[in-house]
Amino acid sequence: MNIYTTDHIRNVVLLGHGGCGKTSLAEAMAFLAGVTKRMGSVDGGNTLSDYDKEEVKRKNSIHTSLIPIPWEDIKINLLDTPGYYDYVGEVEEAVAAADAAIIVVSGKTGIQSGTKRAWKLCEERKLPRMVFVTDMDDDKASFKKVVQDLQDLYGKKIAPFHLPIRENQQFVGYVNVIQQKAKRWNNHGTVDKFDVPDYSRENLDICREVLLEAVAETSEEYMERYFDGDTFSDDEIRQALRVGVFDCTMVPVLMGSNTLARGMYTLMADIKKYFPSPDRCKVAGINTVNNEVFEADYDFSKSKSAYIFKTIVDPYIGKYSLVKVNSGVLKPDDVLYNYHRDTEEKINKLFVMRGNKAEEVKELHAGDIGALPKLSVSQTTDSLSVKKSPVTFIRNPISKPYVYRRYTTPKKGDEDKISQALSKIMAEDLTVRQENDSANSQTLLYGMSAQHLEVIQSVLEEKYKVHIDLERPKIAFKETIRKKVDTEFKYKKQSGGHGQYGHVKIILEPSEEMEEPYQFEQTVVGGAVPKNYFPAVEKGVSESVKKGPMAGYPVTGVKVTLYDGSYHAVDSSEMAFKVATEQAFKKGFMQANPVLLEPYASLKVVIPNEFTGDVMGDLNKRRARVMGMNPVDDESQEILADIPYLELYEYDTRLYSITRGSGTFSYEFVRYEQAPDDIAQNEVKKAEKDE
Repeated sequence: MNIYTTDHIRNVVLLGHGGCGKTSLAEAMAFLAGVTKRMGSVDGGNTLSDYDKEEVKRKNSIHTSLIPIPWEDIKINLLDTPGYYDYVGEVEEAVAAADAAIIVVSGKTGIQSGTKRAWKLCEERKLPRMVFVTDMDDDKASFKKVVQDLQDLYGKKIAPFHLPIRENQQFVGYVNVIQQKAKRWNNHGTVDKFDVPDYSRENLDICREVLLEAVAETSEEYMERYFDGDTFSDDEIRQALRVGVFDCTMVPVLMGSNTLARGMYTLMADIKKYFPSPDRCKVAGINTVNNEVFEADYDFSKSKSAYIFKTIVDPYIGKYSLVKVNSGVLKPDDVLYNYHRDTEEKINKLFVMRGNKAEEVKELHAGDIGALPKLSVSQTTDSLSVKKSPVTFIRNPISKPYVYRRYTTPKKGDEDKISQALSKIMAEDLTVRQENDSANSQTLLYGMSAQHLEVIQSVLEEKYKVHIDLERPKIAFKETIRKKVDTEFKYKKQSGGHGQYGHVKIILEPSEEMEEPYQFEQTVVGGAVPKNYFPAVEKGVSESVKKGPMAGYPVTGVKVTLYDGSYHAVDSSEMAFKVATEQAFKKGFMQANPVLLEPYASLKVVIPNEFTGDVMGDLNKRRARVMGMNPVDDESQEILADIPYLELYEYDTRLYSITRGSGTFSYEFVRYEQAPDDIAQNEVKKAEKDE
């Protein structure tokens, strides 16, 4: 691939709802630019972007793919992202490397939850954007409705550039709103100009007025001219559009057909015209030597620095760290310093990725995106720079996973293989997390949704040839007592020779420290239990609280006082006193009004206003206590509630169903509360069955 300087690069991320046509749009653009000789399809499983077996099987994107597209004298680094929230981490990584975005909307299905989520992400990152409406070859597609809905949501900044032209139910051309000219596609892949059809005149006038109003908003001078009835030249409109798109006050709306590869030429031309090259963008880090701001700003003349925004770890293609060069020019044999890991990385070769194909390049200029193979310790969100001027950039925030399942290994001996495979998956996807819950003897796997976890399970089987079972996780219940009891146990055993003898009298009572499993005191007088056996008694208590007598859950908030007992000069031992204590604890605990405690979470649910009633009703069924509601904006509500962890199981699936994918939730542990009798009894029965 040719070398591109900073001013000839456009880094563009494709965003939108799942199934809206992002991957097929990327495929059509690549085909039109001559990158491929034949256009693949999602259904055919042969696109540049969706190369992974899991993506081919599911017919939707799971990973972000990079597709560099040479167009005229520029290179468009196209980042094709998944549309479903299950893979939001991939989207967040891609956005960190992008300088602009294309929000893809299907003309058939219109604005969806993923569309709004994409817009919100662009607003948060202040990303210049366009909207591209796909499926215009379909009779059910309505460009007019999409534009109207966008304007209703986002106001005057929506600026339609084109209008579709249909003849005999066929999508044959478009009207250019700026030029006020009609164009028809011909068999040579170019367009023929013709007069605007009469049936398009009214819509052209409406769209032209909307466009001019948006142009007028870009400056006071233009606003005055607009109100004075003055007209703008095509060049003035384009100049205003460049300014408006760059500062996010204008969002052009284009349209086309991915399957017919129509509309991509104008899209790529407008990417070149209106989207910024990296040298117009800003990026800054911290020089860790002097703690001063390092304004990298994609300047090729400054010292080398780069940011790792994504990692690919694949058993077939190897490990690649995808980087965006923030300053300088990277070359093979460069040695870059990773401040976060305090290590130097030798860069042997430089590549650009096109889907799953790596193509070697001689250098990468500031603002470009490339791949560094086989970095030893560097990970996603790390910064690379020269050691004499070490720089660290702000780590891109990645969504936290809240959905988890217990996983087990049915085949003995696979534990190490699974651990290694999961490490590679977690290096690729920062929204995957593994946690060892030793208190409940389970290993937990966290992801963004139940489907996300199922995909991980499938990837382990397909790529790494290991299998895990995903199961409902054990809830971290705890046991405690509500009253004070006095109990004792004498452990006496004779079997020839030395016997075993230990006798303890203890008081069990609720402690004031509910966060601690137990408190231990001794008030023995007169040597009834010798001091050298006190540690054995406490050991018996510490072992007992690991698995409570009621339902086998850890014990908390219990105070144990050893006040009396007896011993035998020959037969007493540490083991005998430990066993006696364990038996006394078990006996006394069950007499002290034992109760089961269940963990509660502080839950935050963000939903569109229209779903508030249904979500509240579902929360009530889940024993949640709604603590408050806050408006997030004109369209959304934040519901705050306390909810038992037991009721969070499969909540992601239910919320998705209620809100059609537009709701999100997060939670954190808040406290333990006494579980209702029916739940406690159910746990006791399960414990008895397991025995």
